[in-house]
Amino acid sequence: MTTQNKKERARLHLVISGRVQGVGFRFSAYDEAKDLALAGWVRNLPHGDVEIVAEGSRENLQMLAAWAHLGPPSAHVTSVREDWSDSTGEFTEFRIR
Repeated sequence: MTTQNKKERARLHLVISGRVQGVGFRFSAYDEAKDLALAGWVRNLPHGDVEIVAEGSRENLQMLAAWAHLGPPSAHVTSVREDWSDSTGEFTEFRIR
């Protein structure tokens, strides 16, 4: 991987709040991440939020973040917390946890 490619890669941690459990959010996030060639995972949190950790190109991560503000049609997103950091390369695929 070139230095330029490493700079373009990033890690994004999202916590999505609202009516985001029981509405297919994780499965839709999985499809979205796969379509964007991202690696990482999505899971439900005990208090009702959904958490996503993804790595890939910064551009594709920005598209995932934009999607997360809407979610699938049956969801009602009230807030999205975004935390950006450097890519670690620890993921080889995207999974639902």
